[in-house]
Amino acid sequence: MAGTAVFHKITPEENERLAKKKLWILDMDGTVYLGNRLFPETVPFLARIKERGASYIFYTNNASRSKETYVKRLTDMGIPAGPENIMTSAETILGFLTHERPGQKVYLVGTEDLMREFRKAGVPLYNDDKPPFTTETEKLLPFAEEVRRCPIVVASFDTTVTYEKLDIACRLLRNGAEFFSTHPDFNCPVEGGFIPDSGAICAFITASTRKVPRYFGKPYKDVVVSLEVVTGLSRDDMVVVGDRLYTDIALGAKNGMDSVLVLSGESAVADLAESDVRPAYIADTVGDLLR
Repeated sequence: MAGTAVFHKITPEENERLAKKKLWILDMDGTVYLGNRLFPETVPFLARIKERGASYIFYTNNASRSKETYVKRLTDMGIPAGPENIMTSAETILGFLTHERPGQKVYLVGTEDLMREFRKAGVPLYNDDKPPFTTETEKLLPFAEEVRRCPIVVASFDTTVTYEKLDIACRLLRNGAEFFSTHPDFNCPVEGGFIPDSGAICAFITASTRKVPRYFGKPYKDVVVSLEVVTGLSRDDMVVVGDRLYTDIALGAKNGMDSVLVLSGESAVADLAESDVRPAYIADTVGDLLR
């Protein structure tokens, strides 16, 4: 059923089909809360998942916070969650870097929380190096030498972004560094609107360098592979729930999983007319599910 165009709200028959799923992959902001406001339907919905013998994992593309920070945020809001219930796009890209680019230094356009995640995973950061010059009269390292020392740029959702960070990232990319990003989201929903997200920062870098990143996080296959490895379940046992067509719903549509679009965050029904991504189900909120 994944990818089927269904333009009506959840029916009892559809909820019966959903009740057979063993793993619910849940977005967070815009799906179970918005900004600092917990949706009242969230906790009862999570209880219904548990009552049916299933489990849930909150998978967020927002890599600006660590897993520990997310656990604290969720529990402080009253949401039952431990480390086993959280995955982020940071974990997905770190899995790739540690296995496919072991030991290679990364320049990271990201928050301090994300930098700590990279350090914890053993990924060396060019950000931690001393500047490649010691006085105002000395020049930067030759470009080829700088890229040899730091062959990878990773850009993410960075609420501490500066012009200097963007300049260093662009310089490395123009001279041959690889370009990766944790996730493609252009905007992060907050109460009252949106703020620029990782995709917007990457668009700035792309405009300057003409380099396009390889994205991780939703909707890319790396997410599904990591979930299968962590849980031991197949994608047929999973359902994705989220408020964004181009990340949450596309994760299901592009990777053979059912998906539920909730209308409590970024996307509206009208957006379906302009999208080639189709959810298997549509619900006003998570409160409509498993009733």
